[in-house]
Amino acid sequence: MNKTVSILLNLAHALDHLFLLIFATAVLKIGHDLGVKRWEDLMPYASGMFFLFGIASYPAGKLAERWGRRQMMLIFFGGLVGASFIVALSQTPLQLAIGLALIGLFASIYHPVGIPMLLQNTSQPGLVIGVNGLVGNLGVAIASILTSFLVAQWGWRSAFIVPAVIAAILGLVFALFTSNMLVTPANPISNPKKDKHREPVGHVFLIMTITSATGSLLFNFTTNGNTQVLTERLSSILNDPTQIGSLLFLVYLLASISQLVVGKLLDKVNLKKLYLWIVALQIPILFLATYSNGWYFYFLLATLMIFIFGAIPFTDAILAQYVNDSMRSRVMGMRLAISFSISSIAVWLLGPLVKAGGFTTLFTIMTCIAFITLLSISFLPSNQKHSLAHKLSDAKDIKA
Repeated sequence: MNKTVSILLNLAHALDHLFLLIFATAVLKIGHDLGVKRWEDLMPYASGMFFLFGIASYPAGKLAERWGRRQMMLIFFGGLVGASFIVALSQTPLQLAIGLALIGLFASIYHPVGIPMLLQNTSQPGLVIGVNGLVGNLGVAIASILTSFLVAQWGWRSAFIVPAVIAAILGLVFALFTSNMLVTPANPISNPKKDKHREPVGHVFLIMTITSATGSLLFNFTTNGNTQVLTERLSSILNDPTQIGSLLFLVYLLASISQLVVGKLLDKVNLKKLYLWIVALQIPILFLATYSNGWYFYFLLATLMIFIFGAIPFTDAILAQYVNDSMRSRVMGMRLAISFSISSIAVWLLGPLVKAGGFTTLFTIMTCIAFITLLSISFLPSNQKHSLAHKLSDAKDIKA
């Protein structure tokens, strides 16, 4: 993979997550402008964005295998630009919901297309996944501070317009540097013997989907609710939205670095053991955060996000270990369609849950979700003696 193309694909991952978090960061201002009194009442209008972000992943993966990954990435860039301007021009909650849904539709292209592009012919899949996760979730970090700044300076509509312009520029550069990448994964030029066929083991695919869904639930509950929970739990210390955005930026920056660390470890240590430890540590942190306030809560939130982000690379690592490159877009799309569609419920439920029971109820539910993830991981095969990089180099199937 050309280094410039790899950089562009990683930047696209950052852009993907940035677009998904603009609304959650600016929801107070958007609600005020559109005549919705409480932010909790406006949150369900974003559920279509996250639902399509999941369910559309499977057709995006299939199209990438038949038509080409480059072509789908160009649609990704162009679609985000158009959808963002639709949101920026919205005058009613319904128009806003349609625009956000379109953002989710085009954002769904990245994971089943961009990540398999990066994994093609790599000898260090863990590191590739870790770097991609780091850059992608820097988009989450940038969303909090960039959106807060743009909303304060030029209003919430600019928070969608500025990233759209960035997406247009990146799309043009990507088109120029990938003009010779016209081969589809279904008809590769490379020697097929280099990448032996590894069908995903049935129950491993099921576990991967369950853990992806529960992990995404935690990710959506936190990233979409962190601005509001920090505003509430730090209200006795500060109440400036820009300062809240800056504090969240630091949280997401630290959390993003954890993905790089995990990616490096995946090339060296046993996947299952590492996954179990990272998820197990989420449970006591969530429990303590449930009843905390002030700077103590901020410290717990930062630690929690490190472990939530740190768990993200594992589903991609399992995919890289079990699935042949010619099928990765399709299989990843199928997994994302199921898990992300389920996790989109978090965005729909977030407002009503907090309105009814406060953030204490939300954190209690998240503790239970983390326990389900831990239980599911325990059913992964236990006969993995090697790291991900070693496993791929051997190109051996894992038997359940």
